[in-house]
Amino acid sequence: MHLSHSLLLSLIASTAAAAGVTGEAFGFAAGTTGGGNASPVTPKDIEELTTYLTDDEARVIILDKEYNFLGSEGETTEDGCRPDSNTCPENGGQDAINGADWCGSQPKVSVTYDKAAITPIQVGSNKSIVGSGDKGVIRGKGLRIANGAKNIIIQNIHITELNPQYIWGGDAITLVGSDQIWIDHVKTSLIGRQHIVTGYEPAGSVTISNVEIDGNTSWSASCDNHHYWALLFLGTNDKVTFQYNYIHHTSGRSPKIGGTDSGTLFHAVNNYWYDNTGHAFDISENARVLAEGNVFESVKNPINEGVELLFSAPDASSNAQCESGLGYTCEVNQLTDSGSFAGSSTSFLGEFKGEAVKAIAATEVAAYVKSNAGVGKL
Repeated sequence: MHLSHSLLLSLIASTAAAAGVTGEAFGFAAGTTGGGNASPVTPKDIEELTTYLTDDEARVIILDKEYNFLGSEGETTEDGCRPDSNTCPENGGQDAINGADWCGSQPKVSVTYDKAAITPIQVGSNKSIVGSGDKGVIRGKGLRIANGAKNIIIQNIHITELNPQYIWGGDAITLVGSDQIWIDHVKTSLIGRQHIVTGYEPAGSVTISNVEIDGNTSWSASCDNHHYWALLFLGTNDKVTFQYNYIHHTSGRSPKIGGTDSGTLFHAVNNYWYDNTGHAFDISENARVLAEGNVFESVKNPINEGVELLFSAPDASSNAQCESGLGYTCEVNQLTDSGSFAGSSTSFLGEFKGEAVKAIAATEVAAYVKSNAGVGKL
């Protein structure tokens, strides 16, 4: 059977579309196109993956297997430290690499770690990084978007095993000096430090959606198989939409937002926090957080002490104030077997104008998020 030229071109185009990004960026990252209509490429090994990610070409990069960086840059043994948090060194605690001279005067211990996880891949502008089915895995290496890189989509991949036994073992995704970033249907697990981190330079306009932050670990700073270092947002004047994410088995920084030079505007909407033995939100100076339509289940402290600018959508009457900025009445949060979650600041709600995100009711969130968040669910 012979196919006409036009039909053949149509089939090629549809195959390329199927191999590319699913859906469109929304929220603060709306308009992000990544590699756009570039012909998809599938790296054959970690060297080619690194080349595609770091070059100056607009690319749609398809990950159809595991790209294993473990051992690719060797191991290092050096002095690290045993922080005060490690009260169970022989039973699942987490020692530390001396990253950024963090150890100070804390007791020294010898640490042996995989070097690849310490130096993430520097992703260039105009990239779509897309997993095929549930096959797209990057093991032992994180991604860093920095130095002015922008217009990047990371979708349907799993980043895992970055020296999980050590604080400062590696970050899965870092945004610093970037803009227009959409992270969607990604899973992160077994990460030494932060699963996602921004700052101190601006990360820009960011949407994080349908992401699974899996904190299950055998090495825990809280000595309970729950990961403490989960999400850290320190970027200057960033705008972050955080929707439909599943954050589970963590014990802190889930997320930590703000700092002296931060000014982060953060919309947490329709996320599912489950089994947190410490705290979820840690909001410090200059961060402005709207949290609505979320579910907290078995979360000891949905928010840490010292809250400044938070609107927690406490009731229907208060939530009507969202109309001015978002154009709709905010959804109340749902708490089950969890601590309190309160914040009544409304002065910043108008800054969400134009974000164009709509919340679903919290009663629908847990089932929706568990069915959709993470890798292999597009």
